[in-house]
Order: sequence, then C-alpha cells, then structure tokens
Amino acid sequence: MPVPWYEDWFDSDLYEVVYRSRDERDAERLTDLIVRVAEPEPGAEILDVGTGRGRHARVFARRGYHVTGLDLSPRAVETARQRAAAEELADRTAFVTGDMRVPLFRDRFSGVVNLFSSFGYFEREADHGRAVCAMAAALRRGGWMVQDLLNPAYLRAHLVPEDEREADGVHVRQQRRLVDGPRVEKTITLTPADGGEPYVTTESVRLLSREEMAALYQTAGLEVVGTYGDYGGGPYTDESPRLILHARRA
Repeated sequence: MPVPWYEDWFDSDLYEVVYRSRDERDAERLTDLIVRVAEPEPGAEILDVGTGRGRHARVFARRGYHVTGLDLSPRAVETARQRAAAEELADRTAFVTGDMRVPLFRDRFSGVVNLFSSFGYFEREADHGRAVCAMAAALRRGGWMVQDLLNPAYLRAHLVPEDEREADGVHVRQQRRLVDGPRVEKTITLTPADGGEPYVTTESVRLLSREEMAALYQTAGLEVVGTYGDYGGGPYTDESPRLILHARRA
C-alpha cells in the first residue's frame, strides 16, 4: 500500500524551501486573533495539532502559554524541539509524534488549534470526522478550538494554475488543479540549480465548506461560536482568503 503523500512530504527538508514565505508575522497575526476571540487564561495549556516545525507553538509559548505540539512527522517534531530550545522555550513546550485521527489526550487542554490548512489530507471522508473528534476529546469541558482552513469559494475563484521561482538554490515549480471530491491538488517539482535529480510531490487537500465543518463539529460535541475570513478577524465571505472557525466544547 503506498505511503500517503503527507507522510513523506512533511518529513522532507525541502518542505521549508517551498513554504519559507509563511513567516513569523503571519503566525503572530493569527495568534493575536486567537487570543482575542478565545480569551485563553494566563498560562493556559494549548494543544497545537499539525504543529509542523512549531512556528505557532513557539509564538504561543513566548506569550506565556504552555503548548503541546502534535505532528505525524518525526523530523518536524525534532526540528520543533530544537527551535523551541534555541529560544529558551523548552519549559513551556512539548512536542510529540502522533496521528491527529487518534485521541492521544482526553479532557486535558483549555484550547486546541489546528492552523495553516493542516487539515483535509485524508482520502477517506470519515477520517476528517475522526480527527475533529480526537481534537474535541482533548479539550476540557468548556474548552475552545480554532481551525484555520482554506476557503473553498475563494480558492476556486482565485486558483493560480502554475507559478515558478528560485529559492535556496532550488527551482520551485507549482502546478494546481481542482479535482473531484472536491479537492485541490498541487504538484510541486523541486529541481536543484546544479542539475541534480528533481524531487516531485503532489499535495491533495479536501476542500471543506463552513457547513461541512459545522456538521463535523456537531458530531464531535463542538459548537461554532465565531467564523472569520482572515488573520485580522475580518468577516467570512466567498471573497475571504481563509475559513477560520472558533468553536467550544459543550
């Protein structure tokens, strides 16, 4: 059985070559929004699901929160630990390897975040519901959750079929298309400037509407209490770049 694309790709060092432009300013702005709408208590325990290299986890930790980062990629988790230690944040962070579909924690956290489109990867529809249920299970009663997702309507209207650029001595070519499901696929071809063998991967993300997410939340015992369209907290419309959902556990 082939390995899912996200297992290889997120464990690759080349991932950061493609997404280096997602910088600390984006993370700070999104954290500002989350703190404003969710109002976590000082020193709150937060679970960052799909933490990657820990970009958002470190921002929360700098603000005095205690953050556990969960990710499927062992290399990403180790990098997150190293970067947190380099910023002297080890006492407020912990990073663990695990599958977001598996409920590793129960009734523990004040808040759960799932950010930068770290959702919609699975082929089976039921797996998205399993992931939401696992996140909800990690929350204490009355706890909050924030997910930052692609906005399907905006993506369909503004899809860029192809772009190319140079980054860190690598030629990056990205080709995007909409496929049945509905899903968006992006084939990334990374070619070293020295003429080495190209690395090719294809990301495939299920586009989930606000209504579909609300249904998953209801099943998991979550209630949507706020919806936003950008990192500044603007209203959600078809022309919003993001779908940001704020929910609470009953």
